[in-house]
Amino acid sequence: MKRFVVGVDGSPGSRTALAWAVQQAEESRAEVTVVLAFNFELAWIDVGSDYQGAWMHNATEKAQHQLHRIIAETLPDPPPVTLHGLVVEGEPAAVLVEIGRHADLLVVGARGRGGFAGLLLGSVSHRCVEHAPCPVVVVPSDASPSLA
Repeated sequence: MKRFVVGVDGSPGSRTALAWAVQQAEESRAEVTVVLAFNFELAWIDVGSDYQGAWMHNATEKAQHQLHRIIAETLPDPPPVTLHGLVVEGEPAAVLVEIGRHADLLVVGARGRGGFAGLLLGSVSHRCVEHAPCPVVVVPSDASPSLA
């Protein structure tokens, strides 16, 4: 079975990439792993404190809810392919490149939540193109797959 990985962050570009990946997976008989990667960025908190543990748990739970919401708002119910949701703590590009080691295709949106809207590629998509060990598709924001 082929395995496609798609990175999402809730941005319109990542939702377009998710819809595109699912459409291609349906045509290719592939499964799709939908990855939401996020950073804790807790340098200011004492490592191992009680507060840190609760905060990390809450952040992970919130990310899991966000992933389910992105999938539910982007794809038909039920989706036309087998989906696996994965929430991972870490720098998004590094997480996607690592997970791409076990994928047939990595799909990302051209632009995410970054601050430089005029750039052709966002930092995550650019790093995935440069470093992923599998083929990478960067889906432009104006792509319009028809899934619904």
